[in-house]
Amino acid sequence: MLPDYDWDELAALWDGNDFRAVHDWLNERWGQLVKSRVLRDEDPDARFLQGLAFAALALHFTQCGNQEGSLIMIDDAMVFLAPHVPSHQGVAVEPVLQSLAELRPLLVGLPPNAECPIQPFVYRKFRLTRVLA
Repeated sequence: MLPDYDWDELAALWDGNDFRAVHDWLNERWGQLVKSRVLRDEDPDARFLQGLAFAALALHFTQCGNQEGSLIMIDDAMVFLAPHVPSHQGVAVEPVLQSLAELRPLLVGLPPNAECPIQPFVYRKFRLTRVLA
């Protein structure tokens, strides 16, 4: 079970298209979590946070013209998040994976530093599957 995180804070960053801050938010919590878990970075909750962080980096990279990095992060995010479909600890995983699955084919074959292929950049919003106290 994950600690009592303020998922609304993360949702505001995600929905505000501040994916660098999303990554930092997740990375900070991931670092604390792996220190406290027996399985360290192999812990399912740690892998979930890491998968979300990879997804955030993929969305950030594509907007910054790093399509090669975005593809790598998309693939990693999909591997790390797939075991948590449809949701994990009250966070909807499917919308994140759907955004990545729609973006990936648009990036394949682009030059590594091509502009973002989606203008305006549209992605699914961060969704909670239950009310968290």
